Amino acid sequence: MHLLELINKHATQAQSGVPDWMLGYYKRSSISFADGTTDIATHVCWLQSRNFTIDLRLPINSQQVSAKALEQYTEQELRTLGNYEGWEAPCEWDGAALSWLADTSLQYHNRWTEPGILHRIGNCMIELCPSNAYVEDWRLQPSAPGPLVGLRLIDDTCLDSNSVLYRGGGLIVCGDYAALVLGRPDSQADAQPANQFRAALVAAQGDANALKPLLQFETSVAHGSLSGGYKIQLTTAPSRNGEPLLPLDGFEFDDKQQQVLHRFTDDLGRARLRRFSIDTIEAHCSYAQTTPTTQDATSWLSQEAETLTRYTQPLFSHSL
Repeated sequence: MHLLELINKHATQAQSGVPDWMLGYYKRSSISFADGTTDIATHVCWLQSRNFTIDLRLPINSQQVSAKALEQYTEQELRTLGNYEGWEAPCEWDGAALSWLADTSLQYHNRWTEPGILHRIGNCMIELCPSNAYVEDWRLQPSAPGPLVGLRLIDDTCLDSNSVLYRGGGLIVCGDYAALVLGRPDSQADAQPANQFRAALVAAQGDANALKPLLQFETSVAHGSLSGGYKIQLTTAPSRNGEPLLPLDGFEFDDKQQQVLHRFTDDLGRARLRRFSIDTIEAHCSYAQTTPTTQDATSWLSQEAETLTRYTQPLFSHSL
């Protein structure tokens, strides 16, 4: 069945998780560090389901690596790929801070070890860290109200060869946006020293057989709709830029296992099966750009609007 049909027939909202104001797709507007410097250029995407996060971090468009045969990548291109970040991780909200648990990550080490102390006003969500090393300004990206789907990938199998292609990761669909993480089929890369992924890529330059398992991972963020499909606009996998995020047909609901199955044929003609556990399947989420305040505050803003709002406009960060 089509994913939209599955949503309508099998809505299953999570009974716990993050508050509604945290749901959706955020783009980082800036990160400021304790040394007085600020980064407003890096593409940083945060998609939030009820109980897990998908995160993507890439350099500016002109510094991203183009698709080519693996053995053709230069040392500098591999170093650039080695600094890409993309991950999926379950999370826990304690009412003030969000903590991320063991992740499925392109990098071999966790670069972001502190919980996020979060507060949102309007479309602006501020993230502080306990050490005061940095503060991040996130902006909820505009979206029409629509479904919220959070599915965590168990595995992705090639049925023709009975081999696991990916293990771990997830899919989040939130209104006009969607993101997909496909983890490596084994965990041999977990818990290695800092920046070993980058070092391993550079060491494997020119060797496609060595590079392939290192890069058998994907985090992609896409824009579109459930009716028209989602087109990838930012990704850790250069060959996937501009492609559909995933086929929207071929979904099944497994009542016995309480899982979502996705059967499809990929571009190489292989029959594939993805198995997902369910975080949440919701037919409607508002993704509102506003947050509530007091009546006194509303009156104050109205009273002082001639000066307070003379230059105001929505700020959505840089484009997807």
